Amino acid sequence: MHAIKAVEDSYAGFGEAYFSTVEKGAVKGWKRHNRMTLNLVVPVGAVEFVIHDSQAAAEDERFRSFTIGATGDYARLTVPPGLWMAFSGRADGLNLVLNVANIGHDPDEVDRAELDAFPWTFA
Repeated sequence: MHAIKAVEDSYAGFGEAYFSTVEKGAVKGWKRHNRMTLNLVVPVGAVEFVIHDSQAAAEDERFRSFTIGATGDYARLTVPPGLWMAFSGRADGLNLVLNVANIGHDPDEVDRAELDAFPWTFA
């Protein structure tokens, strides 16, 4: 299962790699990184990621949903700085997210919002 290569166009450098887990139906977010580029893969389970772009011109372009994982569509999701993101576990058992970030963790570069801050309902 491939995550990312330094020769890919979406590679923005390496700062750290870390894992997150999320139970089926649980939701984590909303977060907006101001400098960090996220490269997300789900090597175990399946996770729905919702990206909110408050700067999108059309209302129907402000939210995008991607479900990726080992139990379905295995892919990498690259999320540039400035976009809000939340995610939810979709598979039974363990849902494991790997983020290969371009910078190390810095609590001052991330904004957080309550789950009801945006009009999105996870199924």
